[in-house]
Amino acid sequence: MTLRNGLSEELNRQGNEHFSRGLYTDAYTCYAKALECDRLTGDQRALAATLGNLGNICAVSGRRESAQTYYQEVLELQKILGDEKGIGTTLGNLGNLRADAGEWDRAKAYYLEAMDLMCKTQDDAGKAVLFSDLGLVAREAKAYEQAIGYYEQSLVLIRRLGNEGGVADAWRMIGRTFLLQQRYDDAIACCQTSQSIAERSRDELRTGGARYVLVQCYEETGKLREAADLLELVVHMDRKYQLPKLEENTRRLAALRATLLGQDEAPPHRKTHA
Repeated sequence: MTLRNGLSEELNRQGNEHFSRGLYTDAYTCYAKALECDRLTGDQRALAATLGNLGNICAVSGRRESAQTYYQEVLELQKILGDEKGIGTTLGNLGNLRADAGEWDRAKAYYLEAMDLMCKTQDDAGKAVLFSDLGLVAREAKAYEQAIGYYEQSLVLIRRLGNEGGVADAWRMIGRTFLLQQRYDDAIACCQTSQSIAERSRDELRTGGARYVLVQCYEETGKLREAADLLELVVHMDRKYQLPKLEENTRRLAALRATLLGQDEAPPHRKTHA
């Protein structure tokens, strides 16, 4: 390994660490410096890895066009290198960009192309993610039974891989789909399963995600006190991690508490006699 190769690897490692902590600007700076090294060395595998990281950071930062450019260059390099597993991952990433833009048909085309490759390379982890992605596309198209089918296929693979966080996510997504169908008992059961798995893993964010869907289930079925109690826990987590929905959920909780207070203070209904 040359000095520049070693520097690129270290810069990518640092970038990944910043990325995992949500420090996207710092991550981008590290990846951009790594890219300079890779362009100079001409190491195509290192270049593909760095470009992929840059694509990911742009994608989560909402810079879709930049992400698209990086992913397209990655794809060309992976084709040259014959990296079919990598090509499948990049096609999935390109599909995610189109999904983020609400271009569901284009997203599905990328996902299906990626799925063909992942089946060929026996990439079960990649297929699990893709089945979930396809579930989202189907759900947005209101093809709810098809969506649940995709999520269930994802769940089978995730369980096989021993990914507890992924299992919790899959149950939550199935629950959300049942909620859209107004199949409330099924939705509540799935989300409670998701919540229990996340709690066992001490995964606060996934626990909060399951509770958030449960809140809506309880609201829509008139169980406002249960909804408010759960939403209070969600708001506590939002505040702890400074999540984007903190203000919205705080207002929603206040409205729920006000409704419950009004119900408690309302005088009992009296029958009138003719």
